[in-house]
Amino acid sequence: MQVSLPDGKVLELPNGATALDAANLIGPRLAKDAIGARANGKLTDIFTALPDGAALEIITTKKPAEAIDLARHTLAHVMAQAILELYAEKGFSRETIRMGIGPVIENGFYYDFDLPEALKLEELEMLEQKMREIIKRDLPLSKFTVSREQALETFEGRDRFKTELIEGLPAGEIISFYRQGTEADFTDLCRGPHLPRTGLIPPHFKLTATSGAYWRGSEKNPMLQRIYGVAFSSAEELEKYVWQQEEAKKRDHRKLGKELDLFTFSDDVGQGLPLWLPKGAFIRKQLEDYMYQKELEYGYEYVISPHITKESLYMTSGHLPYYADGMYAPFEIDGEKYYLKPMNCPHHHIIFAARPKSYRDLPVRYNEFGTVYRFELSGALSGLARVRGFTQNDAHIYCSKAQVKAEFINVIKLFKEVYADFGISDYWFRLSLPDFEHNPEKFGEPGPVWDESIRAIRDALEETGATYEEGIGEATFYGPKLDVQVRSVIGKEESIATNQLDFIIPGRFDLEFTNAEGEKETPVVIHRAIMGSFDRFFAFYLEHTAGNFPVWLAPEQVRIVPISDRHIDYARALETRMKAQKLRVTVDDGGERMQAKIRVAELQKIPFILVVGDEEAAEDAVSVREHGKGDRGKIGSAELIAELLARASSRT
Repeated sequence: MQVSLPDGKVLELPNGATALDAANLIGPRLAKDAIGARANGKLTDIFTALPDGAALEIITTKKPAEAIDLARHTLAHVMAQAILELYAEKGFSRETIRMGIGPVIENGFYYDFDLPEALKLEELEMLEQKMREIIKRDLPLSKFTVSREQALETFEGRDRFKTELIEGLPAGEIISFYRQGTEADFTDLCRGPHLPRTGLIPPHFKLTATSGAYWRGSEKNPMLQRIYGVAFSSAEELEKYVWQQEEAKKRDHRKLGKELDLFTFSDDVGQGLPLWLPKGAFIRKQLEDYMYQKELEYGYEYVISPHITKESLYMTSGHLPYYADGMYAPFEIDGEKYYLKPMNCPHHHIIFAARPKSYRDLPVRYNEFGTVYRFELSGALSGLARVRGFTQNDAHIYCSKAQVKAEFINVIKLFKEVYADFGISDYWFRLSLPDFEHNPEKFGEPGPVWDESIRAIRDALEETGATYEEGIGEATFYGPKLDVQVRSVIGKEESIATNQLDFIIPGRFDLEFTNAEGEKETPVVIHRAIMGSFDRFFAFYLEHTAGNFPVWLAPEQVRIVPISDRHIDYARALETRMKAQKLRVTVDDGGERMQAKIRVAELQKIPFILVVGDEEAAEDAVSVREHGKGDRGKIGSAELIAELLARASSRT
């Protein structure tokens, strides 16, 4: 067999040769330093047989990204071995411990166990220390393969979870095991890849949490204990991750929503159905008003559609055939089935078709703050980020094929303007494309419509200079789409909005317009959501700002704190002046001490705290404390009012 190296050199190797064999042929130094390989771009270890004709790259510790990926795989096995040794020290036999799976995940790894006695959170440090002991032993790893029947014999009557995994594999499949040290140390069913020795694992890892996890994700199966860990190439990366996790806890929108009285949930109402409290509802309304004005500037027209609709509409749209599991159960009215609305688009198509359209009318841009309902599994619900009832910042643009590029450019410009106003800078676009080769049943055949659509979006992205990446196979069945990927201040990446091109559904609804030649033509539809849903955007923005809302969004912009009771009259007069200017202000005239009042206002993250006493009353001034910046000293009241109004109007 032959393999080719990055420099173009071709190596002749015996059949079944490994990356280690190739490294030995290149030179003894490389063989000593080799910890893994890439074969045809896929990460593998030095034990695994290479395919004939593979493009081979030998990996050493000089490539930390690949090295840490291998280390995370091996750490999962080290943790499993450490569990066995730890519980043996507690007096439990190996037969009382059953192991599930232990995959690599983003930044780390986990392993699921059925333990005779639950591992307590405070015992993680003890387990981690046991792992470091195993790493110091520098145990060699080796790989061997067995038949399906031999693998079943290994676990028969001892570990039902491993047995179930093996039984799910095709008959006749060769199954791989990895051994860590000797047979007495640790052996596990695994596909790999792994490092050649435990001593090569970098010391920058940490066990972070435990949780319950149903075997294979089904609540019908036993609950196992899942233990999580993270691992990095350097101490700095680990420290940054730990900081991010601590910051994430502080910024969790569910925690902040409770502390700042923004929203709540109730079992009496139902899971995943948020109740907006006055302060949160105020901010939510500000978001809606902002988008309303911004979209009017871009030529959108607002429409309103009902919350329930007849079954036939969702048959036409395809929601019932394809998305019935995500919809609430139907209910009957006058002998006909109705559903809660899961999407706004079918209703907008009906509105478009209500009146004849000419090419002179296009593009038509409909927008709606449409509340929709989707049946999410209870385990998937997460505060406002994943709910069952939410309101979309939804729009549909009906245009000709020739107008697609220009409309996409306008949408990208609108994205940029909105996110700039909200101080969101770390975002980029992902152009989701079809995969005709591997998923033809979803995307059909390539053709001019797909080509034109993709080219139009690429041209729009390049003309606006927008940063973007491409994702093969992530398009919708009805066309390519443009997702907005955003990274929060703590490094969390997620999709926050989408922009989809649809050239299939308009035909299902018989949508048409009369073109310049007097012929009937089907429009293209752009599904567009700048903020996605207001609920999800609110959750992201709350975490992004840690609840430190800018002046224009803050439900309470100013808290006035009189030093003593004799200063309340001045505080009230100042409150009246500010309210006359449409500023949101309250006076704390309670009986607590001044410092206690200031602390309460700080905890509520009110942007401006104004302390007033004898001097301030005499000079028509205020002593200003700005949230997050501290004391600013004494400022004339008129000057401060002007500053607040400027900030509110400019949205700085």
